[in-house]
Amino acid sequence: MNTRYFESVLELAKTRNFNRAAENLFISQPTLTYQINSVEHEIGFRLFDRSGKGASLTPAGEQFVITLRDISSQLQRAVEQGQNFSAMYRDNIRIGMPLRSAVCYLPEVMRQFRREEPSVSITPVIDYRNYLESFVSGETDILFALQSRVRHVPDIRIHPFFDTHIYFVCRSDDPLAKKKLITKEDLKGRVLMIGGGSPAPLRKLQQEIIQDPSVTYFNSNDHDTSMTYVAADEAVVLSPGFLNDHNSQFAWIPYDTDIAMPCVLCTHAGDSRKTVRRFLELLKEYYSDRSLML
Repeated sequence: MNTRYFESVLELAKTRNFNRAAENLFISQPTLTYQINSVEHEIGFRLFDRSGKGASLTPAGEQFVITLRDISSQLQRAVEQGQNFSAMYRDNIRIGMPLRSAVCYLPEVMRQFRREEPSVSITPVIDYRNYLESFVSGETDILFALQSRVRHVPDIRIHPFFDTHIYFVCRSDDPLAKKKLITKEDLKGRVLMIGGGSPAPLRKLQQEIIQDPSVTYFNSNDHDTSMTYVAADEAVVLSPGFLNDHNSQFAWIPYDTDIAMPCVLCTHAGDSRKTVRRFLELLKEYYSDRSLML
């Protein structure tokens, strides 16, 4: 459907009069009639009942116009956002991640990159469920992921980032928050949240721990659910360090395990933009001195 006809349908729905609607749109009445007829022919049902007194919406037309108003409003916002973007930037780099905390130092790197490339925008795309699918489909330009998740994804470049370790997470006022290292013995008598999208090495560790009958466990849907139970002082959790959102409400204490999971940044094989390469360099430089915290 020609999007220019949206306004014609909406104006006629408001005025209920072809002549008045045409005047408001600064077009001729025959032109408006042609546009309305074209829309009705394309969608396969009548929007308006015509009479000597004007035009009235059919029941189907009323429902159609309600949806069309929403579409027209969204389209207008998209146009305005595009105009704003085109006036300020010459390029946009979209970085996908499952959670904001996954690349917790991103704002600092964005500020540094802006000083070098003020005409290039960085757009974070945070999607816990579909961050990998969004990257594969081309909706994002850079992807943060565990290396194990992307090892077999075709047509991408994989850039080593940092190794993430396993941490015990509890409330900051929990007695265990004072410890420098948590062991399996510390989990006895506690409720441990497991599952929740945990990567395979962590799931294996969780299964080993809950074999001990002195450890109670509870299955979680996702990381946010687990952290809600921790905040409520009803459970503790083991988590990869990259999920640390540096919230003072929680204590993140290294857990006694040798597990280290490589995290990577991915780009599309055909993306040769210098700005993308430079942004990757800045990310890796910034994280190189902070990797032990992850």
